Amino acid sequence: MKSHAQVAVIGGGVVGCSVLYHLTKLGWRDVVLIERSELTSGSTWHAAGGMHTLNSDPNVAKLQDYTIKLYKEIEEVSGQSCGVHLVGGLMAAGTPERLDFLKTAHAKGKVLGMETHFVSMKEAKEMHPLLETKHFLGMLYDPAEGHVDPSGVTQAYAKAARLGGAEIYRHTPVVELKQTPEGHWLVVTPQGTITAEVVVNAAGLWAREVGRLVGLELPILAMEHQYLVTEPIPEIEALDRELPHCIDFEGEAYLRQEGKGLLLGTYEQACRPWSPKTTPADFGHELLQPDLDRIAPSLEIAFEHVPALAKAGIKRVINGPFTFAPDGNPLVGPVPGLDNFWVACGVMAGFSQGGGVGLALSHWLVDGDPGMDIFAMDVARFGRWATRGYTNAKVRENYSRRFRITFPNEELPAARPFRTTPVYDRLKARNAVFGATCGLEHALWFAPEGTEPVEAPSFRRSNAHGPVGEECRAVREAVGLIEIANFAKHEVTGPGAEAWLDRMLANRLPGEGRTVLSPMLNPKGRLIGDFTVARLGPERFMLVGSMVAEGYHARWFRAHLPADGSVRVENRTVQWLGFAIAGPKARDLLARLTDEDVSNEAFPFRSLRQIDVGRCPAIVNRLSFTGELGYEIYVPAEYHLALYEALLGAGADLGLRHFGGRALNSLRLEKSFGAWLREYTPDHTPFEAGLGRFVSQKKAADFIGRTAAEELRAAEPKRQLVTLVVDAGDADAQGDEPVFHEGAVVGSVTSGGYGHTVGKSIALAYVERALAGTPDRSFELEILGERRPARLVTEPLYDPSGSRMRG
Repeated sequence: MKSHAQVAVIGGGVVGCSVLYHLTKLGWRDVVLIERSELTSGSTWHAAGGMHTLNSDPNVAKLQDYTIKLYKEIEEVSGQSCGVHLVGGLMAAGTPERLDFLKTAHAKGKVLGMETHFVSMKEAKEMHPLLETKHFLGMLYDPAEGHVDPSGVTQAYAKAARLGGAEIYRHTPVVELKQTPEGHWLVVTPQGTITAEVVVNAAGLWAREVGRLVGLELPILAMEHQYLVTEPIPEIEALDRELPHCIDFEGEAYLRQEGKGLLLGTYEQACRPWSPKTTPADFGHELLQPDLDRIAPSLEIAFEHVPALAKAGIKRVINGPFTFAPDGNPLVGPVPGLDNFWVACGVMAGFSQGGGVGLALSHWLVDGDPGMDIFAMDVARFGRWATRGYTNAKVRENYSRRFRITFPNEELPAARPFRTTPVYDRLKARNAVFGATCGLEHALWFAPEGTEPVEAPSFRRSNAHGPVGEECRAVREAVGLIEIANFAKHEVTGPGAEAWLDRMLANRLPGEGRTVLSPMLNPKGRLIGDFTVARLGPERFMLVGSMVAEGYHARWFRAHLPADGSVRVENRTVQWLGFAIAGPKARDLLARLTDEDVSNEAFPFRSLRQIDVGRCPAIVNRLSFTGELGYEIYVPAEYHLALYEALLGAGADLGLRHFGGRALNSLRLEKSFGAWLREYTPDHTPFEAGLGRFVSQKKAADFIGRTAAEELRAAEPKRQLVTLVVDAGDADAQGDEPVFHEGAVVGSVTSGGYGHTVGKSIALAYVERALAGTPDRSFELEILGERRPARLVTEPLYDPSGSRMRG
């Protein structure tokens, strides 16, 4: 065993071997993989080996497409067969709602260049003669689906990595991880100790245990997963070809040919976690006791939909554990707060995603950037709030809904309420319908008095449509109040704070008592942050940003802090709570609660004051995401309830009304305001996103990404963020729908909804730059399988001059 390595990958399943191969492919030779037993031990060896491209996140779908196409490459490099059966796949819808889901998935695939298409029931029967097609309304066919040999794939990655210079140590458990003063890791095993500059935890079923060696509790849980393989079936024996893969959403099952029989797997409702706290050290190539009674409801549907199954004998039943994260996506990347400790775990779809995970993580390590926005897989999306109990509840929910529809307006109930603010019960009493961000409850909209505060899940406009419209009108005509606890707040202090922020942010810093909007860029000049920056004092700043990106940004800040301790960055998200008030009467409301002068002259747009509001010490920013005159009021958490009561009391005769996140989305779309992880992501430059004016050319500091940004500014963007007015019928765009011009896909939607003030359906979208500058240019959006006319507008639909915000 060697004594030093650039990277030590812990775990010899398909994911660990993929990471190892991709590192060698990028030229890193001093890399090792350490496996406690044999390669494929754990989950890999007993996987069904299915592969597919469908995913709700477009970039994850891209990586899945990459994974499938990669198998030919690693076969050629290694000389090892992957056992690829690229037989195509049918996705079967048995309800109108499921058919809408497939129409949406098909449309998203067009943006990515995927070749899915709908087939008739006659065509489906010809493709898969064993299906009883009378049970289905529609079938989507994907030619890039099939299955592989799990052992063959893993060995191919391993052999290709060895040929690239990597070393693999089997039967070598890691028993201790100790960090050296320079931030490297001593990887201690019974066979010796390796000093690794970077550790990648790809330990699968044992990823929690490896994490605990460094004081980390990863939000992953293993679930028992069962599939069965039948004896040979005469109808299959008579075929001269292999049947396509099939997902039967109504039966919550997947089906493929195995030899001359069928393999059937299910994601059952009566799901069972396995070893919820600690994975046994001696577990390896074992299986769990079968429990067909648990999957009996799915089997009954499968026997009805595929009658040949009911007559087939069962050859074997596989019941084995697979790991899941709370939202079903992998955990990938550098762990916030731990130097040089990375993860690649929770990859439950290893033969669809393993190659993409290896590609993204290796580029991230070698180049400092994964190459695309992979926030959906980034380990930083979970914080300390993702406890074992939370993870257990959400994983069970996610597993049981694997083949169920999650509607775009649906909020799932497991582990809720979990994190709440002091006014949660008050908002609940006012009939709030809540959503959850990072486990924190926040109001989406308020149901009318006397009605149940429940939103009907739908791809179309729901029962929230009317009440949300009333909330929007209150903001436009009087004054609205919304809780803003679900914004991330970072406090930056110290003698080096100004110089440090000047390097971190692309815009000039504000003077004391002022705020600015500033992008944060990576070295390639792409967007990795979008902040409101407020200067509270000579050495004190507050950055307000996206709560979902809180850990992502904290990790970036920590990685760039000066070693001399002159800068402190502290998270204040749950310590500073507050409300935003917005509307033409917002100033009147604020004036009633303070003895300070809040006139436009004394308190202009984008300024801040540290004043008492309703007896509460507050930081008040003169800003509004609604497009109206507005203020964001932050107070220490202990004053949150008192501030709420003061605002309600003072606003009663001004027409004060609560509004929620749905109304805020409608109001910001009318103003063409973008949002983080929608319009603003690392896939976009500030000049594509319309944020170029916030990238300063005058500031003296050499901020991160400045050189790349200047080059990007000089070059015309290939695409541009635009606003479209859509003839949407009763189904507004949600995001990721393709945009067509003259029959060709020229872009995709980032977010959409109904503008209640202007009475129009609105979509924000990136389109080819050459098509972006002409008012009323015609486009089409594909929404639920229909091409809907859309026209481009070149200024916000509401108050394009911005006079209402500034007045």
